[in-house]
Amino acid sequence: MKFFLNSATLIKRYKRFLADVILADGKTTTIHVANTGAMTGCATPNDKIYYSTSENSKRKYPFSWELTYTSYHHWICVNTIRANQLIEEAINNGQIEELRNHKTLKREVKYGNENSKIDFLLTDGNNQQVYVEVKSVTLLEGEQGLFPDAVTTRGQKHLRELIEIVEQGHRAVLLFAVLHSGINSVKAAKHIDAKYAELLSLAKTKGVEVIAYQGHFTQENDHIDLSIRHKLAV
Repeated sequence: MKFFLNSATLIKRYKRFLADVILADGKTTTIHVANTGAMTGCATPNDKIYYSTSENSKRKYPFSWELTYTSYHHWICVNTIRANQLIEEAINNGQIEELRNHKTLKREVKYGNENSKIDFLLTDGNNQQVYVEVKSVTLLEGEQGLFPDAVTTRGQKHLRELIEIVEQGHRAVLLFAVLHSGINSVKAAKHIDAKYAELLSLAKTKGVEVIAYQGHFTQENDHIDLSIRHKLAV
């Protein structure tokens, strides 16, 4: 995925979906933030951020925060919408070894008893259904990646749904898309959401496949490239 972006300096993030920044020309403006999480460590004042520009003239805030480059020289993709786009690209390119050779791919398919939507529903070479739930990981403590960064009842629901899918005889995959260049492994943030950590442990014992892949950031002259490359320990 190639980003052709402009840079700015972060003043602060607030009201979850807004941030104030200083543009390259010194002007201050407000941009949109497509991230419902706490964004701990991703939104430090004075960090360099990169934003995209919408061509939709009806938008109140035409700029969208995409990436952060921190004072620790870490790249972070803060726009959680990009996680699914990157993973779909990686699946189609055969970069997710557990999901290679799929025959079909459908997005946002309704399933389960709790009215959920699975990010991707695949069929493999044996016509087996594979349910893939994607979670974006950007919380770093030391070199350890943690999920979630805030209590997530929605994430808890998804784990219960995936467990039920396995019990029905299908494959269920929880895929952590690690969009932080400083993270080397992923585990549940038990101190933030103990219930999620408990359900994740149960999901593993029930046969839900839990995997993690890290995004690789490359800055070129006129763009920043982000792609899924490295498998990490979970």
